[in-house]
Amino acid sequence: MTDERAPLIAVLDYGIGNLHSAQKALEKGGADARLTRDTGLIADAAGVVLPGVGAFGACMDALRSAGLEEPACDAVASGRPFLGICVGMQMLFTASHENPAVAGLDVIPGIVTWIPPGPKIPQMQWNRLDIMMPDDPMLKGLGDDAWLYFVHSLHGVPNDPSVVAATIEYGTTLNAAFRLDNVFAAQFHPEKSSRPGLAILANFVQNCTGARESR
Repeated sequence: MTDERAPLIAVLDYGIGNLHSAQKALEKGGADARLTRDTGLIADAAGVVLPGVGAFGACMDALRSAGLEEPACDAVASGRPFLGICVGMQMLFTASHENPAVAGLDVIPGIVTWIPPGPKIPQMQWNRLDIMMPDDPMLKGLGDDAWLYFVHSLHGVPNDPSVVAATIEYGTTLNAAFRLDNVFAAQFHPEKSSRPGLAILANFVQNCTGARESR
């Protein structure tokens, strides 16, 4: 039986990536998380999540083929909490050097660029966040224990540097998380990041609860 107090969170189901793992981790955080492409359910949800793994172009093509580009953009425009994870984060940018001919969602104006040469690519390891926005509700309670798990070869470079919520050091400084109004986007995998990652997802669930109660 679903807890009526649990906020409904729509995890966009476009057939690619870590969809079920993101859904299950949100459920652990107290959400009624639904893997869905039902536009009505997405419109009714207290919050929306866009996960993703793999190539930027393939994920964008799959999102469009599933008819979920417009519902995703509508969810952002609605002001409800919206979370992008890994390639889902990258899809929120204008474009990516990985697949230059494919347009992103352009929610966060900027370009996803390759990690500069030097360290091993892709980065597949735990790395510590340097938090730029300690008061952001998504980063609440992390403190110095902000070790998250990364698997990526690119990182987002926004036109406006002030939207960078956290960075990491990997050969150079890389952008790892972003905040733009109601949108939080993370290059790391919170669902694979043990206590700190689950804390971030629980913070998202809490934000969705607050957003539902204010509607």
